Amino acid sequence: MIRKFGRDRRGNYTLMTVITMVPLMGGVALSVDYSELLRQKHATLNALDAAGLATAQQIVSGATDDAARAYAKTFFETNLGPVDPANTSLTVTLPNSNAGGGTLKLCSALTYHPYFLPAAAMLLGGGTTSGGTTFTECSEIRLKNTLEVALVLDNSGSMNELGSGTGAKRIDLLKTAAKQLVDTLALQAQQMKQVSKPVQFSLVPFAASVNVGPTHDQDSWMDQDGISPIQHEDFDWTKMTAAYDPDKYAEKFNGVWYKRGTGWGDTEDQPLTRFSLFADMTVESGREEVPNSKQYICDQYRRNGTCRSGHWTTPEYIYTTSRYASWQGCVEARPYPYNNDDTTPSTATPATLFVPMFAPDEAGTLWLDFNRDGANDVTYLNYGYGNNWWADWPYYTGSPTASQRQSDMRKYFLVKPYGSQSAASGDGPNSSCTTNPITPLRDVSQLAQKEEISNAIDAMAPNGNTNVPEGLAWGWRTVSSNEPFTEGRPNTERGNDKVVIVLTDGANTYSAVSDSGYANNRSTYAAYGYTGLTYPVSGSVTRLFMNTSSDIGKTTYTGANYTAALDEQMQTLCGNAKNSNILVMTVALDLSTTDAGDKKALDALKACSSDSRFRKDPTDPTKPAKLFWNATGATLSDNFKEIANELSNLRIVG
Repeated sequence: MIRKFGRDRRGNYTLMTVITMVPLMGGVALSVDYSELLRQKHATLNALDAAGLATAQQIVSGATDDAARAYAKTFFETNLGPVDPANTSLTVTLPNSNAGGGTLKLCSALTYHPYFLPAAAMLLGGGTTSGGTTFTECSEIRLKNTLEVALVLDNSGSMNELGSGTGAKRIDLLKTAAKQLVDTLALQAQQMKQVSKPVQFSLVPFAASVNVGPTHDQDSWMDQDGISPIQHEDFDWTKMTAAYDPDKYAEKFNGVWYKRGTGWGDTEDQPLTRFSLFADMTVESGREEVPNSKQYICDQYRRNGTCRSGHWTTPEYIYTTSRYASWQGCVEARPYPYNNDDTTPSTATPATLFVPMFAPDEAGTLWLDFNRDGANDVTYLNYGYGNNWWADWPYYTGSPTASQRQSDMRKYFLVKPYGSQSAASGDGPNSSCTTNPITPLRDVSQLAQKEEISNAIDAMAPNGNTNVPEGLAWGWRTVSSNEPFTEGRPNTERGNDKVVIVLTDGANTYSAVSDSGYANNRSTYAAYGYTGLTYPVSGSVTRLFMNTSSDIGKTTYTGANYTAALDEQMQTLCGNAKNSNILVMTVALDLSTTDAGDKKALDALKACSSDSRFRKDPTDPTKPAKLFWNATGATLSDNFKEIANELSNLRIVG
């Protein structure tokens, strides 16, 4: 009997089931609670991240502290999903409450109530309270501290035309939109109370050239010693020999032209440069009558030597001389590859130095009476050149060509006689220098500096051709930390964006001139000099055509070919800038998509622009949108608001 009872197994299954049920059901309970807890924690963290990004947008848009906190709470609770807002609490630490001044921190305490066993709290972790288990999650959003923006704005003559869809000039529409952009970003900058120079703007007005400012004439990045290979393009010093004038002549030594002879005065043995030309050209600007200087002159004598008839001379004068013109600040484009990059200028590489623009006096005699005796010393000549602002050298023994008349440097050291004919408005050595100087980076969170940018925008005045790549190059240089302009933060500094915004209302232009039978300039003078000259002088290609494709005719001197060459230079420049972490935004103003020329300009500007970091291409959401706007006069203000929004987004990084 006892043995049978021992062999009986009929109740063991139930017993074992009862024994194992307790931990089995506990495990199920813990599994359910753990899964739900993970779901709620994940939802809470997602809501924190979303609220942080959204609140950061409000902060940089100028929201008050109280409004930002309220917005964060509403946005957070709206996005909690399966989590009951009553089981959460939100703590908002605003950027200006942080020691670093640039981080928005959102933290939430989530209280989780287990479904089954309160004891599960010990296994699930977190802090146990009478109301459940509390977990804390945080999300930090860093508001980017600094932003540097170059406004590169078209000041060519066509900006005087009315903007499409409006009754206002394009330049006036641009001024309003540009100042609106500066004001918007300035308000955001003022929220970053503990950040130095949070938003800076520079202004680069451009037309046929760019004006860096005449006060930079002593800077080391300007060619002070006449060593740049483009310093003496179209300048012929060889006729200023010691045989011509032993007291005042030019001598070339180690590739540099120097002043020789005592006739140069204090500047003897200094290099001959474009700066020295501006200093040495003089004009008789005034005269003072010498008392009791009338003299009787006999015109016809009798046979006995007495005077039959004569006349009194006009009074004699003491003449006051002064400088004819001062350099107004425009510079030529550097030769390739330095025209398309941000290489720091150095005397070790002379081609990297910047050279002041000096528009040569083109062939044709402007004033004729050199010795003030009332009789013309030379015959007036007219080759049809527009920039005839000085007299040609008058003492040739033969018949000089138009090219010789233009390049002979002896003429600039003649003193322009008092009362002689003046050049027309806009002519002279500063011809094609039509824009106001660059305004370097200014901290727009400071009222005085913001007003400096706004005043410079208001002062813009349209005149001249369009050279977009030269404007873009100088926009890049203003936000760079390299010379010429060093106001930008270090190029490698993290947490800082460098942005160049380019606006133009037309295609690149360089005016062609058909003068192969005269001086062979082939163009008007502008930032690339004359296109009829090769670089260097003994070379075979003009500077504008250097590093261009086979699509550019290297001996085709037409406006269309110049436009194509400038477009290619612009694409090279844009690629270099973007590879150097410059964000390029481009705006086309009133360009037609149906006009062939405008279409090329539109394509060039779009190709130049960077990709957005935030917006997607509406036609292909898998690709980022291009930072390019095809604006009209009527939409320009709204387009600049979109640009402001893009710049605002740049300052927010999760």
